[in-house]
Amino acid sequence: MSMFENDQYQWRDTYCVLFESGRRPKLKEVEEKLLSVSSRYTLANGVAGKNGLFESLTVVAPDDFSALDICFVRGEEVREQVSQILREMKPADLGPEERGKLERLRRCDARFDVLHFEQMVDAGEEEDELFDPSALILVLDALAELTDGIPVDPQAGTIL
Repeated sequence: MSMFENDQYQWRDTYCVLFESGRRPKLKEVEEKLLSVSSRYTLANGVAGKNGLFESLTVVAPDDFSALDICFVRGEEVREQVSQILREMKPADLGPEERGKLERLRRCDARFDVLHFEQMVDAGEEEDELFDPSALILVLDALAELTDGIPVDPQAGTIL
């Protein structure tokens, strides 16, 4: 079940982690990594494909009033996105670390889409004070570390 089907949550943004498909982890590895980030996360709807490889998972972060749907994507769609990012970024405007990421990006043919949802609260509470993007940042970092991947904000076309 996607968080889109849960009327207590509203979609906010989609980020992704680009990586080489040969580095695709197993579902169990992703679950272990995310639970090591925070024991307060609840993991649900985990789906594994062939050989236990990760397909999708939902992370609920109740303390942050947020949830994340994570799904694996590969193929032409990913290669097109990488090409677009490479066209838009000017290596001369980047520091050494960013240029290194740009070179690694050329080899990426898979990604995790990370859809960020906000938990809706009663109208009497201040929503902006409750919603915290920390889970998104921590999950992106964990997935990037697990896959040697590169977190990207596709809307802005920037490498994080």
